Amino acid sequence: MSRPTSPRAIPSVPSAPSIPSAPKQGRRQPRWRLAATAAALLLCAAPVASAAPGTEPGPAEGNPPAHGAAPLYISDYSDNTVLRLPPGGGAPVMVAVTGLIRPTGMALAPSGDLYISDTGNNRVVRVPGGGGPQTVVPTTDLSRPIGLALNADGDLFIADSFNDRVVKVPADGSGQVTVPTTGLLHPNGLALDKAGNLFVADFVNDRVVKVPADGGPQTTVPTIGLSQPTGLAFGRGGDLFISDSGNDRVVRLPAGGGPQRTVPATGLNSPYGLAFDPAGALYIADFNNDRVVKLPVRGGQRTVPVAGLRTPAGLAIPSGRAGY
Repeated sequence: MSRPTSPRAIPSVPSAPSIPSAPKQGRRQPRWRLAATAAALLLCAAPVASAAPGTEPGPAEGNPPAHGAAPLYISDYSDNTVLRLPPGGGAPVMVAVTGLIRPTGMALAPSGDLYISDTGNNRVVRVPGGGGPQTVVPTTDLSRPIGLALNADGDLFIADSFNDRVVKVPADGSGQVTVPTTGLLHPNGLALDKAGNLFVADFVNDRVVKVPADGGPQTTVPTIGLSQPTGLAFGRGGDLFISDSGNDRVVRLPAGGGPQRTVPATGLNSPYGLAFDPAGALYIADFNNDRVVKLPVRGGQRTVPVAGLRTPAGLAIPSGRAGY
C-alpha cells in the first residue's frame, strides 16, 4: 500500500466502519473518526513489501550508552522499520528485525529485549537485548495489535485493537489471557502506573480507562474533550500524559488531581506514541508531520534529528539512565 499524503485519504477495510465526525474548527478538510488516524494505524490490511534487514545487532548490542544518555527507539510505520538513535545523538540505525508490516507500539524490558507490535502481521515480535534471532511472542488470534506494556513481573499486555480487547501474556509461560474490560472499541495505547494499574486509550470511545491491578472494576479516567486518544505515558511524578490525536495535542492529568492541562507543544498533527527519558523529557511521535519532537523539562521544543521518517508511531526509551 503506498503512503498517502494524509491518513484521511486511506480507505477503510470492510471489517470496520468509517464513522465521520463534525469538521474540526480551523481545518480545510473534515476529520474522519476511523478513516483518519485509525485508518492509518489500524486499517492498512493490504500486504506490503517488508523492509530490508536492519544493521543494528540488537537493542543492547554495540557501544554501551555514554554517561547521561540513553537510546531512543522509533517505529517507522510507513517504512516498516524500527530505528535506534544512539545515546547522545548521531545517525540512526535500523534494528535487526525482519518482515515487519506497519510496526506501531513498542516496549522495552529491563533486560534490553525489545517488543514490537507487528500490526500488519497480527503479531508481536521480540528482539533479544543480548543478541540472537527475533522470536514471535506466543499469542492467539490477534487482530491489529497496537499498544504494548510490560509490568514489573515481565507480563506483556497487548492492545488487541480489532478484537476490542486487551490480552496479557504472562512471563511464566502459562498462556494468553484476556484482561477483564468492558465496552472497549479499538483500544490503542497502554500504560502501567507504579502500582501496576493498567490504563487503556479507548480510541473510538474518546476516553481512557483504568483497570485496577487488584482486579477491581474498570473505571473511566476523568478527562475533558478527548478525541481519538492514542499514546499513553506516565511522567516521573506519576502524571498521565495522553496523545489526544483528534485534537492535535497532548494533555496532562496531574497525579494528585487538579485540572487537565495541555502540554505546550506546537504544530502537532495526529500525535501518537509518547515516551519519557530518565531526565524527564517528553518525546512525541508526531505522526502526520513525519517527525519526533522533544520537550525538555526546562521548557522549549525541538525536533529530534532523524532524517527520512515516514509516519513515526511508537517510541521506547530504556529506563534507569539519566537523560537523552
